[in-house]
Formats: sequence, structure tokens, C-alpha cells
Amino acid sequence: MTTLSDAPVSSAALRNIAIIAHVDHGKTTLTDQLLAQGGAYRENEARAERAMDSNPQEKERGITILAKCTSIVYGQGADEVRINIVDTPGHADFGGEVERVLSMVDGCLLLVDATEGPMPQTKFVLTKALALGLRPIVVLNKVDRPTARPDEVLDEVFELFMALNATNEQLDFPSVYASGRDGWASLMLDGSRENLNPLFETIIEHVPAPDAALRRDEPFKMLVTMLDSDPFLGRILTGRVESGRLTAGTVVKGLSIDGKTIERSRISKVLAFRGLRRQPIEEAEAGDIVSIAGLSTTTVADTIGDMDVTDAIHATPIDPPTLSVTVMVNSSPLAGRDGDKVQSRVIRDRLLKQAETDVAIKVTETADKDAYELQGRGELQIGVLLEGMRREGFEMSISRPRVLTKLDEDTGQKMEPLEEVVIDVDDEYAGVVVEKMSIRKGELQDMRPSGGGKTRVTFLAPARGLIGYHSEFLTDTRGSGIMNRIFHSWTSWKGNINGRHNGALIANDSGKSVVYALWYLEERGVLFIDGGEDVYQGMIIGENAKPEDMDVNPLKEKKLSNVRSSGKDEAMRLTPPRRMTLEQAIAWIDDDELVEITPKSIRIRKMELNPAFRKRKPKAD
Repeated sequence: MTTLSDAPVSSAALRNIAIIAHVDHGKTTLTDQLLAQGGAYRENEARAERAMDSNPQEKERGITILAKCTSIVYGQGADEVRINIVDTPGHADFGGEVERVLSMVDGCLLLVDATEGPMPQTKFVLTKALALGLRPIVVLNKVDRPTARPDEVLDEVFELFMALNATNEQLDFPSVYASGRDGWASLMLDGSRENLNPLFETIIEHVPAPDAALRRDEPFKMLVTMLDSDPFLGRILTGRVESGRLTAGTVVKGLSIDGKTIERSRISKVLAFRGLRRQPIEEAEAGDIVSIAGLSTTTVADTIGDMDVTDAIHATPIDPPTLSVTVMVNSSPLAGRDGDKVQSRVIRDRLLKQAETDVAIKVTETADKDAYELQGRGELQIGVLLEGMRREGFEMSISRPRVLTKLDEDTGQKMEPLEEVVIDVDDEYAGVVVEKMSIRKGELQDMRPSGGGKTRVTFLAPARGLIGYHSEFLTDTRGSGIMNRIFHSWTSWKGNINGRHNGALIANDSGKSVVYALWYLEERGVLFIDGGEDVYQGMIIGENAKPEDMDVNPLKEKKLSNVRSSGKDEAMRLTPPRRMTLEQAIAWIDDDELVEITPKSIRIRKMELNPAFRKRKPKAD
């Protein structure tokens, strides 16, 4: 091993790889160990756990949201090889991040949990990798667990390759047994378990050097794959240099996908990834993954090139969004108390900025010009964006999620997205899961024991039927069930699917809630608020135990008198209210309801606050 250096690296001594896997299969943990053993840290430097997850929400949620690059060095002297690594998200909602970064690597590590085996996102990322002609290295992670079944899982991975029509070269994949947590890898299941050297050597042997080395003397070209910003350097564009060389101070131009010139500008900085840091370098050569600063308009999927370049690099098309919500100005009586970014124009600019950096998100203006339609891959992706905006000081109102539909070109039939749902659940709860999924138009595809008293059930279900089901699923399985879902295909419209079964408890007055009133309302259902909180007419304060909505008074106070009787003055203790996260609130609401988001609060309300006007507008089917 060596420490990282800033010396230029030839393409022959360079490897570009991505780590792809299903969520929670150990990508970021393995990357931590690769960094530690690849010289990314000084001997006296503190080593952060999950160092690549720098976003606050990533650390809180325990998932990777944004794809990130890093670099390590293996070997010494003439054998030294620099390995650029891209850590990718594992959740299906952030699949757009995976799709675009795979275009700038020459190989990938397919991480598979040795207990769980291939999961829906494993299939998705492998499909994209095989389509680009990559030859994955299969890493069976967590083989030291007592429940690990590496031989069976390896057979399942091979069957998955076969099902995805992998070529003979792709089917001849090397396999490595590893424990990312403990930092070892072995080519044999019963081999030595000392360090990650076997994995490093497999990467160097199996992943080809960038073929861009042959285009080193051609004009400079680079496809922009990622976009972020720096408070000192401004917009930073990241991608792989496809041809030529680039030095700071060079004048370049940005080209759109169709080859039109976007801008001409001078490169102020060329940055390369060195461990966890991004350091300035004098020159970047074809094949290396670098970041550049100095362009103000060029964005993701655009091409940066020398002034005589006229053809743009082909950008891999990204799968379209499947879900949308309407984002509008917060119009509740409590609007403007917490946030400082409340205007429609400010919300619009922030959404468009996000759509620029995340190719899986689209933003359009509604027909009446007073709100914006935010389209994404799923409830989690949209929830992460809105939660980030909330922390930045925004106030907004959000509608119920809707699935995006399209018309079949041949038949003119209405089509909706169909999702593959894989559920791991204790055997005793399998029956109720099958029953609930059938109500939501889910079709059972497979049901088999997965060991340890658990059953794995696979469904094909319309995405529309899964909105709001996750919290009900956790209740039905006592929190022990695990549900994974991913887009499968488009299918014909499945007809009406019943939404929420319970009505809402709606405040009929404005003020501060009173414990005395809430204590008597608890028997009506589950409360969302506690005593002493601000409420307003039309705000939803709880879930009714019955199907219909009910207007209630949370402000009713105890009548005072001179007569005191035993037991009357005992303190009333409320059951702790159900505090919903942003994603849970968005999934819970009905078509005639909104989620009010502020930096300090998440409230649920009716679109029409006045009960007299609300009764004139019956709920849509």
C-alpha cells in the first residue's frame, strides 16, 4: 500500500469502478475499508464511519442518497495503480444517480448480501450495468454471518445474469467473498481473511484500463455526469475525460445533447479525487474522472470540449419519473411564522435548481400557474428533497402523490406503472400481507420460505395501490416485515383502488389545543397533536377510528365551579400522539388534503378549511 500522491497517473495505471448493490447490502461500509486500506488516511488521522455519506439526511436515514467519487492507490513503484471509485445509492428511488454514473466507469463491483441474495434493486442496477457492456465482479458480502448461504446466493446471482441475457464474457464473472465491516476479502470461502488485497488484485486484473488512453492526443471532450456547488468556486461539473487533455485556464465550450453551443468559458480549476478530498491538479488526461469549475450554464448530460469540437457525446437516457406531487405556497392561517422562504418564485427557483442536478426529477408549472408539479421516482426521493428544503427555511403545501400515466401508442389505452414488490416477513404474517396486497390489485408471483422462520413473497402491483401502504404494512407485521419495490413495466389501468380506510378528525376552531378536550377525543381515534399546540379550523388533528371525517373541538375547556369533588381534579394524561415523518404524512393524506411543511412543523389540513364549503364538495372517487 502507498499513500495518495498528486502525481499524474497514466491511463494504463488507472481503473474506474462503481460499487452497485441493493440498499443495506454494505456498499458504503466496504468503501470505508477500501479507503482505509488504500492510503486515504494519514496514520494519525481520525477515520469517520460511513465517510462517503456526507449529507446530513444520509447519516440520519442510514442510506446513500447521492453518488460520490473517491480515489485510492494500490501497489508501489512501477506497480502503483490508482482506482477511482464511485459509491452509488442502493434505494430504487435514487436509481437515476446509478444510471448516469455507470456511463463513466469501466467496471463495477456487484455487492450481494450472502444472506438475502439478489433483491429488486440488485436486478435493476445489474440490468443497467450489463446493458452498458460492463463485466461485473460479484462480491458476496457479510459471509461471516451465521445465516449466510454463499453457495446458494452465488447460484441465484448466476441465474439472475442468465435471466438478464448476459453475454458469455459477462457470465464468466469472478466472485469474491468478503466482510466489508471487518475489512477482509478472499477468493475462496475458506481462504485467509486478512485484508482486502484479493479484492484490489481482482479489480486490477479484471477491470480494463480506460480505452480513452488511445484518444489522448485528440481534442478534449468530457460528458458531465454530476453537478454540485462550492461556496468559493461556484458550480462544479464532474465527469470522465473521454479524449484529450485539460489544463486550468483553457477556454472550452459547453454543448447540449443535440450539439448546440450553450456557452464559452475559461476553466478556473481542474480538480481530481484524492481519497476523501478533491484537490487541484495541473492537467487531466483522457480516462480520468475529474471535476472542473468555471462554467455557469452547462449542466448534467451536456458535453464540455475544446473550441473546435462540434459533436456532443451521447448521454445514456434515464428512465422517466413515475410519481408526482403538487407543490404550492403555504396558505394556512399559520403561514410565515417559521420559515423565511415562502414566496412562489423562491420555491420555483429551488425546485428548478434540484431538477438541474438530479436527472430523475422533473418540475413543471400547473395549468393555473399558481403551483408546481414535482415528478420523481418515488415517495422517498420526493420526501428527501422536500425535507431538505424544509431545513433550508422553506414553507410549502404538498398534495397527495399521484402516479403518472400514459396512453398506449397502438391501442390508445390508459397505462399505469407496475412495480415488482419483494416482501420478507415472518411466516405468521404472510397471510395478512397477501390479503392486503390483493386488495390493492397486487398479483402474487412467488412465495417461498427464506429461512429463519421467514417467507419471501413477490408481487406485481400497480404503484398507485402502494401509496400509503408502508405504514399499514409495518403495523400488520409488528414492524418485522421488510418491503422492497422497484419499477417493473407499464400495464393497463387496473380500475379503482380504495385509499385510506379511516377518516380524519378535523379541528372546527382556531387557537391552542387543550388537554381536557383532547382527553375526550382520544376515544374517537389516534391523535396527531398534544396539548398546547397551535391549531386552526380545517387542520387535521387525528385519524378517526371510523371511515368518515369528523369535525371536533380541540379547544373545549373544563367548566370551573366552586364545588370540588373527589377525583375531578386528577391530572389527565394523554397517550403520546402519532408524530408522522414527512414521507408518512404525504402517504397518509387523501385527495382533498394537504401536508403543510414548515422548518419547525409538519401539519396536515383539508384543502378547503371552511367546513360549510367543504361539505359542498364531495370527495372524488
